[in-house]
Amino acid sequence: MPELPEVETTRRGIAPALLGHTVNRVVLRERRLRWPVPTTLGRNLTGQVIDSVERRAKYLLLGTRNGTLLAHLGMTGSLRVLDPATPLLTHDHVDILLDSGRCLRFNDPRRFGCLLWITGDPSRHRLLNDLGPEPLGADFDGSHLWQRARGRKVAIKSFIMNASVVVGVGNIYASEALFRAGIAPTTPAGRVSRARMQALADAIREVLSEAIAVGGTTLRDYVNADGLPGYFRQKLFVYERDGEPCRRCGAAIRHQVLGQRSTYHCPTCQR
Repeated sequence: MPELPEVETTRRGIAPALLGHTVNRVVLRERRLRWPVPTTLGRNLTGQVIDSVERRAKYLLLGTRNGTLLAHLGMTGSLRVLDPATPLLTHDHVDILLDSGRCLRFNDPRRFGCLLWITGDPSRHRLLNDLGPEPLGADFDGSHLWQRARGRKVAIKSFIMNASVVVGVGNIYASEALFRAGIAPTTPAGRVSRARMQALADAIREVLSEAIAVGGTTLRDYVNADGLPGYFRQKLFVYERDGEPCRRCGAAIRHQVLGQRSTYHCPTCQR
């Protein structure tokens, strides 16, 4: 599933081709995504100038004077900037044709993504209203995590993957951040000290920033706006390395299922 670094990489890739350009036409081939694409999307977008391309958590927000296009890549989705004459792939569901002659094409094989139209303040939309702080923002730190964790028995990995606590820390990056912070993923969140929470907050920032710098992580399907994979996989310390030696201490990396998600950790480096 595309996580925050992959979505931010996509945002940075598509923004230069979209900003300041007018939508000439919308071609809708398949409405049946996670939520049906509005039949009015073409009418709402056509003639609008795209004046902002932002990200909130794993959502992309394409802003115009009259409203905002909210996009989510789901589990296997991608947004690519193409020549509109580029041959269609099987799951190319939507084209947004621009006055520049370019096309923003949405592809989603499993159809778990979404394209929705929002009027008014996007932050008040039901999908965005209850989200926690951005992990790369100024209002996220160890004190925030420590305060939110008071009295919580939930495993620390599940805790930091809760979008109401902090957004965008998906499965891959949660495992990697906990490794860097030296915290076992099953540790109850309420038992992690303030100092260790600061180390974890710092690790989350580092992991996400490094992943963004190399275009995210491609395990199977993800490609960026240019159709290229992300290269953070080469830097993974624990994720999907079950039984392989830890890059720090040599102990075998262990795998378990936690909160219905595959979880990886080093039994020596993480306590």
